[in-house]
Amino acid sequence: MTSAATTIAPLYLAEIEHGGQPGPHLAMIEAARAQGAEYWQIWHLFAFRPEMTIHLGRFTHALMHEPGPITPALRELIAAYTSRLNDCAFCLKSHAAVTSHLFHDEALVASVLTNLDASPLPEKEKALLRFVEKVTKDSSHVGPGDIGRLHAAGWEDAAIYYAITVSALFNFYNRWISANGVHAVSDEGHRLHAARIAEKGYIRD
Repeated sequence: MTSAATTIAPLYLAEIEHGGQPGPHLAMIEAARAQGAEYWQIWHLFAFRPEMTIHLGRFTHALMHEPGPITPALRELIAAYTSRLNDCAFCLKSHAAVTSHLFHDEALVASVLTNLDASPLPEKEKALLRFVEKVTKDSSHVGPGDIGRLHAAGWEDAAIYYAITVSALFNFYNRWISANGVHAVSDEGHRLHAARIAEKGYIRD
């Protein structure tokens, strides 16, 4: 196992990095450190106030993993695409890895995140991601015309609601993570933890 966990840059807030409370995230951090293994620094943000962040974890799990009108793979792609728009390296790499695991197609995911229009993603899904871009960059100007174009592309209201909510959640996560100084890890470190999320979701016991 890599020892990159010992060299990754610290969080900006030392109290957050060293002030976790007992719970599943602190246990995961301590286990990783004991093994000299890479781990995701976002665990510190969840461990600092678990009585609060437990609700965020449950909301994320329900939105991203439980049955819904769009597939978990597409929800994860929306998360990764939103994170690319916000230049959040940690979330981009994490959710690109989850998406690749669910799609079983890393090249497709990379092509979408590099150049959506040139990617082989079906046009219906491209329309949804273009809408997500407006939600992220210009949400105050989303209007009936935008929704009409999604209806014309074949999307129903429940699916659009999910797309908006996933994008909104990851606009929060991107800012929470970037401003606290959560850093990306190695590609393998992202793949390792992403596989667990893809298969089991976001709840930590």
